Amino acid sequence: MTDLTSLTIAEARQGLANKAFTARELTDAHLKAMEAARLLNAYVLETPDRAREMARAADEAIAKGEGGPLAGIPLGIKDLFATRDIRTTACSRILGNFIPSYESTITSQLWRDGAVLLGKLNNDEFAMGSSNETSCFGPVANPWRRAGSNTDLVPGGSSGGSASAVAAMLCMGATATDTGGSIRQPAAFTATVGIKPTYGRCSRWGIVAFASSLDQAGPIARSVRDAAILMRSMAGHDPKDTTSADVPVPDYEAAIGKSVKGMRIGIPREYRLDGMPGEIEKLWSEGAEWLKAAGAELVEVSLPHTKYALPAYYIVAPAEASSNLARYDGVRYGLREPARNIIEMYEKTRAEGFGAEVRRRVMIGTYVLSAGYYDAYYLRAQKVRTLIKKDFEDCFAKGVHAILTPATPSAAFGIGEKGGADPVEMYLNDIFTVTVNMAGLPGIAVPAGRDAQDLPLGLQLIGRPFDEETLFSLGAIIEQAAGRFTPARWW
Repeated sequence: MTDLTSLTIAEARQGLANKAFTARELTDAHLKAMEAARLLNAYVLETPDRAREMARAADEAIAKGEGGPLAGIPLGIKDLFATRDIRTTACSRILGNFIPSYESTITSQLWRDGAVLLGKLNNDEFAMGSSNETSCFGPVANPWRRAGSNTDLVPGGSSGGSASAVAAMLCMGATATDTGGSIRQPAAFTATVGIKPTYGRCSRWGIVAFASSLDQAGPIARSVRDAAILMRSMAGHDPKDTTSADVPVPDYEAAIGKSVKGMRIGIPREYRLDGMPGEIEKLWSEGAEWLKAAGAELVEVSLPHTKYALPAYYIVAPAEASSNLARYDGVRYGLREPARNIIEMYEKTRAEGFGAEVRRRVMIGTYVLSAGYYDAYYLRAQKVRTLIKKDFEDCFAKGVHAILTPATPSAAFGIGEKGGADPVEMYLNDIFTVTVNMAGLPGIAVPAGRDAQDLPLGLQLIGRPFDEETLFSLGAIIEQAAGRFTPARWW
């Protein structure tokens, strides 16, 4: 029998339906793989007992012909999603051993459809990071390594545990969140597929908030089809989330294999950055040619306010973070440091509980929202955000169906190589992804090739609001042309 962990969700679904193996066997294979791969630090909490219990229930449902669309499929859950009676920390000391008495909407929908919980996945603390090095549980290692090197590389962030676990076959798919690229950048660094849906497509209820007007949940998977299968279960209106959109959820999987003939694909001139590596430029051109060969039409487009996106994002996101993280004060839950009075308790708890990057962003956010600087920084950034959104609207109004760009400015880098002395160096990793969050649009990252050091590189497709189906159709073309690739096992 093929190693069960190497199957895609689509293949595993077929195998379970044909009784080639059971959900319990599939789950046990993944639990064994997780045990052997603890060196990667992808999981911060393993839940083998819960996994076997859920697999047993899935086997019973399948036997009765009542299995849901994800019956028996083992998944990893980013530690930002509340899981009832299972520790949820956002990978921060300040949440301590917080155990929620409720389930996030997205995970409850996955369990409704029969999925199996393998454990909670590592992420940057409160999702603040581009490399998964800010977690209180330590950095995650990328299963990919440079050719001939033993240096541990980052898997990207903030959903690094999700991307690493999927790439290393420690789960069949994973939940992730994306505030400025935290699904698409790790997917590009690990040769996995990650989609950030349109803002409002997936419920945010029960997900630890970073920046509420930018956060959006989505899946990371090993193929475009698998991402579409997971999206179907994750998407949908939720009355508990006031930003959730009440629009029908299509069958995303049906979009794969559809003709893209006649589709107009925008190539934005502003994404051709000074000093962009030649291999990124080459990959971008190849991707455009693959879509053209499939019948799509390439058109040059302009997104003139792109250059302001990164600075505007790093004002808006910290501002919202400083407001959202004010609730972590040692009073109701999580860490509480002993003190003589309440003010001292706040100060000591936050100083001890928050890591350096979270403290930096909270302080930036508090500064830009303060009375003397609100107009100069926050208000101006919101105006820039409106202009960025209008750039995309103008493109789509001219008949463009999707926009093709690189996903990242480079391949994965080594743990500790960036951002030590200058945090802006790390923030620049988000240069191709933040515009999508600022405009609330859907974006997908698909593996498209490798660099000179044999590391994976990804391409990004940006779509019209609530038109994820087009992204799946186009993403499948790139995936078919590039082929799928997996890391050589070293752990």
